[in-house]
Amino acid sequence: MVQQLCKQEHAMTIFISGSLAYDRIMDFPGRFADHILPDKIHVLNVCFNINSLVEKFGGTAGNIAYSLAVLGESPFIVAAAGEDFSRYEQWLVQNNLPTAYIKAIPGIYTAGAYITTDLDDNQITAFNPGAMAFEADLPSFNGSDIVFIGPGNKRDMMNLAQRARLGNAPFFFDPGQSLNIWSGDELREAVSGALCFISNDYELSLFLRMTDWEIENLYNAAKVVITTKGSEGATIDIRGDRLLIPAVPVPKVLDPTGAGDAFRAGVLKGRAMNLPWNTACQMGAAVASFSLEHYGTQEHRFSWEEFCERYSSAYGPLTCSVTPPGRHDEDRIERLEPQVFPGRN
Repeated sequence: MVQQLCKQEHAMTIFISGSLAYDRIMDFPGRFADHILPDKIHVLNVCFNINSLVEKFGGTAGNIAYSLAVLGESPFIVAAAGEDFSRYEQWLVQNNLPTAYIKAIPGIYTAGAYITTDLDDNQITAFNPGAMAFEADLPSFNGSDIVFIGPGNKRDMMNLAQRARLGNAPFFFDPGQSLNIWSGDELREAVSGALCFISNDYELSLFLRMTDWEIENLYNAAKVVITTKGSEGATIDIRGDRLLIPAVPVPKVLDPTGAGDAFRAGVLKGRAMNLPWNTACQMGAAVASFSLEHYGTQEHRFSWEEFCERYSSAYGPLTCSVTPPGRHDEDRIERLEPQVFPGRN
């Protein structure tokens, strides 16, 4: 196996499902914890006076696709949008993102997220699904595709997982903030056969509680479990062998809202390039660091050279393993993991 500096090219087609939304981002100049009484949670009634509101393009699918576009990709977004989508559509086209699988729903508004962030970067979000309540037009997949199933229309998410399994396409399952609309049975069915289950720490705990699973049950459903941990970084977990990928430090965090989606884009880019999981997650952390430096989820831009420089400053040179022709992706995963994960935590 030969090591060389990475280039962007690969032969995989990336599909991203999830929400397309207009984000209304608000800043609360205090701490939520100072205004919530633990012994009164059951009768919660609070108001947070914000000091700014900005509208941005957002939604999980849009955010991930945008960061992938900055990385030189043109993934297909699979989603539904409303009659007010024209401005967002122009933005996607401007960034070389195809819209063939974005279904227009007349008489309905595009989904909207109302996100309030406090001084500790804690967030409270209200979400109006709008057009996301309608099913999108779904593509079929094959083994040369990589599919990311993000929080969106639940029926779409379940059908996309089934189509990925039928087409032998590796897929990521990320129920995220849609967890409150799922049953345990539905979650167990949807995640079955996933290449990767990805979530933050809280969502992982909630998923396990809702499915009545232990983490070992999730190992049997998904090959890899990635858990983001905010400023600490992210963990890669393969059947109990864990590795912490530290976050890439930035001088000043302006907005954490889209960092998780940017991280996912970097991971997808790395996996599409057939890089090992630790490198893919490091790429995710590097992309997330650019997002943190900007206000909004689709405001960051960088060249491939700037990305490699940011990556190298944290992890060393970005190198690729040149694998002999004919070796399948699944073989590559199984072969690389023992080298990446030295022990059990």
